[in-house]
Amino acid sequence: MNSNVEIPQGESTILVEMTVKEALSLTGVKFLGDRELEYRAVKKLKQSLEDRLFTKTE
Repeated sequence: MNSNVEIPQGESTILVEMTVKEALSLTGVKFLGDRELEYRAVKKLKQSLEDRLFTKTE
């Protein structure tokens, strides 16, 4: 079975602007005072990926 996956633009870079707390939440650190912190960080990451992969190039 071949497990190689081809990802278009897979070697490109993206920039995601987030706070240090948001970045830490993606590593598994839990912030009990703000339970939606990780959700917001993931949302920012997904949006950045969508912007990169699904933008129209004319």
